[in-house]
Amino acid sequence: MSQQFDVVVIGGGPGGYVAAIRAAQLGFNTACVDAYKSPEGKPSLGGTCLNVGCIPSKALLQSSENFHAVQHDFAKHGITVDNAKMDVAEMLKRKDGIITKNAGGIAFLFKKNKVANVHGLGALKGRQGERWVIEVSDNGAVVDTLEASHVIIATGSSPRPLPGVAIDNQLVLDNAGALALAEVPKRLGVIGAGVIGLEMGSVWKRLGSEVTILEAMPTFLAAADQQIAKEAFKTLTKDTGLEIQLGVKIGEIKTAGNTVSVAYELNGEAKTAEFDKLIVSIGRVPNTQGLGAEAVGLQVDERGFVVVDDHCHTNLPNVWAIGDVVRGPMLAHKASEEGVAVAERIAGQKPHVDFGVIPWVIYTSPEIAWVGKTEEQLKAEGVEYKKGTSGFAANGRALGLGHAQGTVKILADAKTDRILGLHMIGPMVSELVTEGVVAMEFKAASEDLARIVHAHPSLSEVVHEAALAADKRALHG
Repeated sequence: MSQQFDVVVIGGGPGGYVAAIRAAQLGFNTACVDAYKSPEGKPSLGGTCLNVGCIPSKALLQSSENFHAVQHDFAKHGITVDNAKMDVAEMLKRKDGIITKNAGGIAFLFKKNKVANVHGLGALKGRQGERWVIEVSDNGAVVDTLEASHVIIATGSSPRPLPGVAIDNQLVLDNAGALALAEVPKRLGVIGAGVIGLEMGSVWKRLGSEVTILEAMPTFLAAADQQIAKEAFKTLTKDTGLEIQLGVKIGEIKTAGNTVSVAYELNGEAKTAEFDKLIVSIGRVPNTQGLGAEAVGLQVDERGFVVVDDHCHTNLPNVWAIGDVVRGPMLAHKASEEGVAVAERIAGQKPHVDFGVIPWVIYTSPEIAWVGKTEEQLKAEGVEYKKGTSGFAANGRALGLGHAQGTVKILADAKTDRILGLHMIGPMVSELVTEGVVAMEFKAASEDLARIVHAHPSLSEVVHEAALAADKRALHG
């Protein structure tokens, strides 16, 4: 006898588990099906983000930044540390502990909200009356069958493969392998100068690796505002010490013994680089394999994304899809918001998710963050705008922290003064960018930010100063 539910969510990542909790809060009998297992073979909720993505990478970034501070920054504070050493095993143990704690927290929230936690791979098998049948399998064997009035697909994404290159997570690594290196490689290669490549490259560079990043695009961080991107490139190459080569055409990748060789072309010149480890991070692709899409007629586009409308509804009745498996930015917080919105739509509410006000963050040091339109986009769209910029160099709080690098830039409509974008590089801008998100959600003008009292001394004063600069009345610049 199948278990019957009002809502079944397939996928327990930041989109899926949040959707399940919200659906349960709204009174629906809800189940969440998730197939992820830890390296020890135990079910672990949270998806890629928690297990092998956002959360563990931030843990390693913090560890590496602490080690770098001991070696290079503490002396300026009058603190001397001799013979500092990094215990990689202990660093990984801490990272794994954070994952375990967070995954346990999600399981607790399921229990608290009465969400049925079903482990296995969920697949759509068809309709039985007004209900969808979902078959759950584990290691190829069917372990459960569920029925649901509504199905929310939240199956996430996987690393994009590089044709002809096998990921073994020994010599050639994906994001999971990059987070689990047992020792610091002397020479680390990274293919792809995106978020994962820059963050993982930064971690292992600070711990002692020689890091070379090979990027196919001729422009660094093409999605970011180019004023900020150029500053980021300079800082990451000069201060962090990453070697970043742009406009690279990757050729044959070969492994021999304990090394990986990468043949590539740069500015028409053939080159070869040898590494002890190679991280491949060239983007991600949606997870639809094994979902049963073809069998039930679920529409999937040529790139593998589940096709949805503006409300995340698929072409099938009462089947929804959210997060990385659908259009839009592949960001955990975007998935979560879509999950909440879908649960509320099932309940008859009318929520809204504005893709134009979703923040982006890269957790390098300094951090890079933005929301809204870039200056390049506004120029391409013919939008008349004004801008204000301010730096962290004269900010008292940044100087006290010892991280006084970076810039904040506000873009506003030339006629209405409405904020169109906020772009920044600097200390803790992952937190500061939310000021722009809130302002833009409330359709604020740059004058609104300029007239809000900001605490002194605080990093947020740089945002205030940029807003003042947009009206050509900066006080400290």
